[in-house]
Amino acid sequence: MEQTLSRMELLLGVEAVRLIQSRRVALFGVGGVGSWCAEALVRSGICHLTLVDSDVVAPSNINRQLMATTLTVGQPKVQALRDRLLHINPHAHIEARQERFDADTAASFDLDTFDYVIDAIDSIDSKMLLIQLACQSKAMFFSSMGAALKMDVTQIRVAEFWKVKGCPLGATLRRRFRQARVVPTRKFLCVYSEELLHNYPTAPDSPCARANGSAVHITGSFGFALAGLVIQHIAGINSR
Repeated sequence: MEQTLSRMELLLGVEAVRLIQSRRVALFGVGGVGSWCAEALVRSGICHLTLVDSDVVAPSNINRQLMATTLTVGQPKVQALRDRLLHINPHAHIEARQERFDADTAASFDLDTFDYVIDAIDSIDSKMLLIQLACQSKAMFFSSMGAALKMDVTQIRVAEFWKVKGCPLGATLRRRFRQARVVPTRKFLCVYSEELLHNYPTAPDSPCARANGSAVHITGSFGFALAGLVIQHIAGINSR
C-alpha cells in the first residue's frame, strides 16, 4: 500500500497518511451516498472501516450505488461493497454488518470505539437516533442530508446541522428534534444541497412516487464530500 498512497503522501505528508491508516471509521448506510464515501475513504488510506446496512442490492440501485451491478443484484450491500473495497486494499480490516441500526440494535454498536462515525442513513427515525448517540460518543461525527431530487453539483454545501438551508430532510429532522424536546449534545457538520427538483410523472394519473429520483453524480459527490471531511480532519487541515 505504500506505492498506492504515494500521491496522498505528496499532498498531506507521510505522518498524516499514517494517521489516516490508524483511524477507525463506522459508516451507517452504504447506498447512493455511503457506498461512494466508503470507496473514497479506503482509497485515501482508511484501513479500519465498519459498514452497516441491512439492505440487499436491487436493480434500481445500479444507476447510483458503487457496488450495484448486474452481478451483485440480490447480494447484501455491505458484503458486495466489502468485496470491492478489499480489491483496493486487501490488507484493510473491513467489517460488514448486515443489520438495521435502530432502537433495537443500537446497544450493539459501541460508538466510543470509533474515531469517526458517518451517517448516510435514509430512515428519519434511525437517523435521529444515530445523531443523538454519535453526538454523545467520543467519535467525530459527520452526516449526510438528502441527496435525492438534485442535479447541480455546484449547489452542494457543508454546514453545521442547525444552519443547513433549503433541505427538506434537514428541516424535518430539526422539527422532529424540537417536537421530541431532544437536542443533539454537540454541533456537527452536514453535507447538503439547497436544490430541490421534483419527480417526473411517468403518466398523467400516476400516484406519487414512493422513492425520489436521484443521480450518481450527486450521490457520489455527497459521499466524496463526507469522506473529505474525515480526511481533512485527520490531516489537521479542516478549515471549519
